[in-house]
Amino acid sequence: MAGCNTDCVEKPMARGFEILGRFVGRHHWWFFILPMFISAGLGGGFYFLADRKANGIEEMFTPLDGPAKDERQVVKEYFPQNDSDFSRLRLYTEGTFASLIIVTPTANILTNPAFTKIVAMDREVKAIEVGTFNFSSLCVKKGDVCVSNSIFDIVKTPNVTTTTIDYPYHDNIFIASEIGGVKLKTGSTEIESAKAIRLFYFLNEDNQTVNTMWLQKFIETASMMQKEEGMTVSYFTSISRDEEFEKSSDSIIPLFSLTYALAITFSITSCIRLDCVRNKVWVATFGVLSAGMAVLSSFGLLLYCGMPFSMTVATAPFLILGIGVDDMFIMISCWQQTQVHGDVEDRMAATYKEAAVSITITTLTDALAFYIGLLTPFGSVQSFCMYTGTAVLFCYLYNITFFGAFLALNGRREKSNRHWLTCVKVPEPEENSEKYNICSVGGAYDHETGKEEPMPINNFFKTYYGPFLTNNWTKGFVILLYAVYLGLSIYGCSQIKEGIDLKNLAADSSYVGSYYDNEDEFFSKYGPNVMVVVTDSTFKYWDESARNSLDSCLQKFEDLSMVSQNRTISWLNAYLIFGKMT
Repeated sequence: MAGCNTDCVEKPMARGFEILGRFVGRHHWWFFILPMFISAGLGGGFYFLADRKANGIEEMFTPLDGPAKDERQVVKEYFPQNDSDFSRLRLYTEGTFASLIIVTPTANILTNPAFTKIVAMDREVKAIEVGTFNFSSLCVKKGDVCVSNSIFDIVKTPNVTTTTIDYPYHDNIFIASEIGGVKLKTGSTEIESAKAIRLFYFLNEDNQTVNTMWLQKFIETASMMQKEEGMTVSYFTSISRDEEFEKSSDSIIPLFSLTYALAITFSITSCIRLDCVRNKVWVATFGVLSAGMAVLSSFGLLLYCGMPFSMTVATAPFLILGIGVDDMFIMISCWQQTQVHGDVEDRMAATYKEAAVSITITTLTDALAFYIGLLTPFGSVQSFCMYTGTAVLFCYLYNITFFGAFLALNGRREKSNRHWLTCVKVPEPEENSEKYNICSVGGAYDHETGKEEPMPINNFFKTYYGPFLTNNWTKGFVILLYAVYLGLSIYGCSQIKEGIDLKNLAADSSYVGSYYDNEDEFFSKYGPNVMVVVTDSTFKYWDESARNSLDSCLQKFEDLSMVSQNRTISWLNAYLIFGKMT
């Protein structure tokens, strides 16, 4: 029976790369110099890096086509925000705001000394000025008056202990978002004590540049506020999350730098040879440089093209370094299997024939995996996949051109038996001699095979590790170990929780962490407002049966376990009540 050919793709590819390897070996200077000029030109795209940065939490970490964004546009269209007649219930975004949470964890905050200090903090915030702008000129208004915090509308006298405050509503004012850690009097809605007070300062959105400057001044002021003993103050603004997310990159840069340094050092030291001619230190160095040029070229090209640069892309160079170094080791290994006394062009042809096919296949699979990531609706994932996938392709191109050209240059040095550092010719050692360890003698090889002598690590795996791994007892232990690993992995997957803790987007030392902790501890009983908007233009609001149907729909929402009872606000019901009163 005739055999089935399975190398119909690999064989012509190997032949093509064999021709390419010979061509690179013959014209090594062109393939060495041109990629450097191309990389330098494309690297100019980093000039636009500041303009391409996109680290907005909502922009990059929420679905680009999410239904919530479409629904927000509906709310924006039918219920537009009016900063001159402000209402937090009409906010379709977080708004532009600053906030303080003042906590007395072991005492009642509704005491005269504590409340006096809170009033002083409020005045300190309202006294913040940016140029000619102060809070009163930037704040949102209602009836030409800055919107105040409800706690100050309720407590109008310096003696807070004489003021009765109901919870969560006080005379139709919802105060659960401003007073936290509440303890009620037995059988009553009246507050007996509380541990936290939260203050909000909303700004109109006409001049975001000035708003940003004021909010930054607020952060600076809040960080230096004087507090009473036993009192803690945490602060937050509408720009804090994005700013702290960007700053978190500063805390990981030293770790990345250390990782890069270790990876590069390992790559170079792995190619050190005791033979002063066969030493591959420069080859490894330029292999690492090839990966760096791939990052420079790919990132620069995409920055030229206007591709957003998310902070997640900062991890891509490490991946490219790993892929580039792996390809480098494959090519060096194939080079060492060629005849040391053969022509450099022939050795390059043999190297490319053996190495380039596997490198090509891994590059295609890696690049395809990353480019498939472009189908996801998350901007941060799209940015990461686009930059990384393009860098993988450039890494491949530079490996078979730039790095291959240097491998040919190094091969010519070895063929002339020149020192790896000084390029001075050195004598070859005598057969079965150990003198190649001395700096003045080098160029040893295996005289039986005509190839470079194997490294000690190769002998270790061949002589010791391979036989040990094929031992029956070892096989059983490996299977058992893998079963334990698989079981722990499945258990770990079952413990994964969907969602994101916003606190984790900032550095551990960030001030937003304490704010989120206090918010979760003292103000999590009542969640955010949920809007229900009816956009049916044919709905008959004047028809009682239609209104009853709408009320029935709203009642289903109110019956949900996570919805507070009797807290629904409906403009239609308010309108009907007003009509009956008049």
